[in-house]
Amino acid sequence: MKKNLLAYRVMASIVGVLLVVLVLVGLPLHYGYLISDAAFLAEGTGDGWKLGSDISAYLGVAHGWLYMIFLIAAFLLSRKAEWDTPFTLVTLACGTVPILSFWAEHRATKRVREEFGEELAAH
Repeated sequence: MKKNLLAYRVMASIVGVLLVVLVLVGLPLHYGYLISDAAFLAEGTGDGWKLGSDISAYLGVAHGWLYMIFLIAAFLLSRKAEWDTPFTLVTLACGTVPILSFWAEHRATKRVREEFGEELAAH
């Protein structure tokens, strides 16, 4: 159980941070030219646009691949902890929402610690 929880927490944190940076930094810089005529956001030439484009391209791909690993880790933890289907689905879906993913990780960790505290402490 301890390894499953650790794998889930690590992947949830990594995926959560990447998603926050992607959605709150990368995408606004990449698509900022649509709502602003600031020179640094100019499509194809602005420094902000270039940074946003790189963040979107590289972190977007990394997040996609790492999210698949997160889903596997979360699913394995859910089966090991015998979570019901609604709790499992909410936990998996929250990995797609910036900042909400951190709440879901906290919620899942708290539940595992409450239900398996003795087992976690014994190892």
